Amino acid sequence: MSTQEEKDRLAKNVVDRMLQDDLFSRWLGIAVVEIREGYAKLQLGLRQEMINGFGVTHGGIVFSLADSAFAFACNNRNNLSMALDTSITFTRTTHPGEVLTAEAKELHNGRSTGLYLITVSNGEGEQVALFKGTCFRTGKTLVPA
Repeated sequence: MSTQEEKDRLAKNVVDRMLQDDLFSRWLGIAVVEIREGYAKLQLGLRQEMINGFGVTHGGIVFSLADSAFAFACNNRNNLSMALDTSITFTRTTHPGEVLTAEAKELHNGRSTGLYLITVSNGEGEQVALFKGTCFRTGKTLVPA
């Protein structure tokens, strides 16, 4: 049986491997803050080109940050997992110049599915969105065991 430290090291190795090919997250400018087994914390600095026609951050940007946190949290056990269902509720607008933090927490880790809750907050710690994701576990690995 692995220690928690070994499990967390594997989680980080999996996310590092995922980021190599995750051109979208890299293009957005997402930074990995913390990775633990079943957990991910990411940050994103909002840029001017991320605003919509109303002068606030496009919802797709906030969704994408939360979705990346979901992906990193649900895959970091080295079990390739795909989204089955996601939803997001936007609770506050955001603007260029702000830094958003997405924190993904595992609520359920089953043999074939996982459930995650991702809170997105601004620099003042105010919640700006709440994202829920359910994943399907394929049983395939992402990095050699």
